[in-house]
Amino acid sequence: MTEGAAPKPDAPHVPVLLRPLLAAVAPVAGVWIDGTFGAGGYARGLIDAGAARVIGIDRDPMAHEMAAAWLPEYQGRIELVRANFAEMDSVATEVDGVVLDLGVSSMQLDRAERGFSFMRDGPLDMRMGQEGPSAADIVNEASAETIADILFVYGEERASRRIAKAILRERAVEPITTTLRLAGIIEGCLPRPKPNQSHPATRSFQALRIAVNDEYRALHEGLMAAERALKPGGALAVVTFHSVEDRMVKRFLQSRAGQTGRANRFQPQVDEPDPQFELISKKAIGPDAEELAENPRARSAKLRVARRTAAPAGGIDAKSLNMPELRPERTKGGR
Repeated sequence: MTEGAAPKPDAPHVPVLLRPLLAAVAPVAGVWIDGTFGAGGYARGLIDAGAARVIGIDRDPMAHEMAAAWLPEYQGRIELVRANFAEMDSVATEVDGVVLDLGVSSMQLDRAERGFSFMRDGPLDMRMGQEGPSAADIVNEASAETIADILFVYGEERASRRIAKAILRERAVEPITTTLRLAGIIEGCLPRPKPNQSHPATRSFQALRIAVNDEYRALHEGLMAAERALKPGGALAVVTFHSVEDRMVKRFLQSRAGQTGRANRFQPQVDEPDPQFELISKKAIGPDAEELAENPRARSAKLRVARRTAAPAGGIDAKSLNMPELRPERTKGGR
C-alpha cells in the first residue's frame, strides 16, 4: 500500500484489486492462506466467494487485536496465526490458494503511532511486528554510508548521500525521533515537488520501512514458501505497490513457469525441470476506473496470478529475482 489520498471514511481498509483477483482464480474453493492478513479484507472476500476456510497470517499484533472483534462471526472459517508469511508452509500445506498483499497496509499508515506515515506526526518506528530495531535506531545510530546505501538501494533515492549527511548533521543537534521531523529534514534536501508529484519523503520512508522489516528477503522466501504450500492446481495471487516488488514477483513466476529462456541462441540447449507454475495472467492486472474512484490508494497496485503445477517445489536464489541487496557491511542499525 502506498501513501496518498485517504480512502472514504466509511471504508478505511479496502482490499485492493479484490474483484479482479477473485475473477482470475475462480472458482474459489477449499482452503486458502491470506499471508498478509491486515484488516482481513481478502480473507472475508475469499470466504464470500466460496472458500471453505482461510488461514490468515500476520506478524503485526494490531491485526490480531482488531480481528478479535469480528472473527467469531465466521464460526472458525477464518483462523489467524501470528507469523511471517515467509514461513507460511510451516503453518499449512496442500492449500488451494495463497494471496499476498505486499507493503504497508492502510491501517498501519492511518495510525500515527506506528510511525509509517510522513503525513502524520508520530514516533519514528515502522516495525510491522513491533519488535527488533526501529527506523529511529537506523536514523540515529547508522553511519552516513549505511543510511545512504539504504535510501539508494531500497528507495531508489538519487539524493541519498545528501539526505544522509543532513540526517547526521541534525541528529548531532538532537536525536531524530518523530516522523515529521525526519520528513522535514528530507524535504530540505530536495526541490519543492511539482503538482501531482509524490511527497519528497516518499522514497526515503519506503526505504527505511523495507530495511526495518527486511521486506525483500521476506518476499523472496515467501514466494518459495507459497510454492511449497500450494497443492497442484492451487492459485497464487500477489498484489504489489512498487516496481521493485513487482519485478521480483514477475521474475519469480516467469522462472517457475519455465519462461526465462536462454540468454542467447548460441548457448547449448539444456533440459529444464518441469515448471512449478502456469501463468494465469501473463501481464500485471491493474485497477479499473471504478476501483480508482472508490480507493485512490489502488493507483499503483499490480496483481499477478499463477496456478501451481504438480512439479516438485524447488528453490530460486535472490539474484535471479534481481532482489536489491545492501553491501555486506551494511546491516540494519549498524554503524
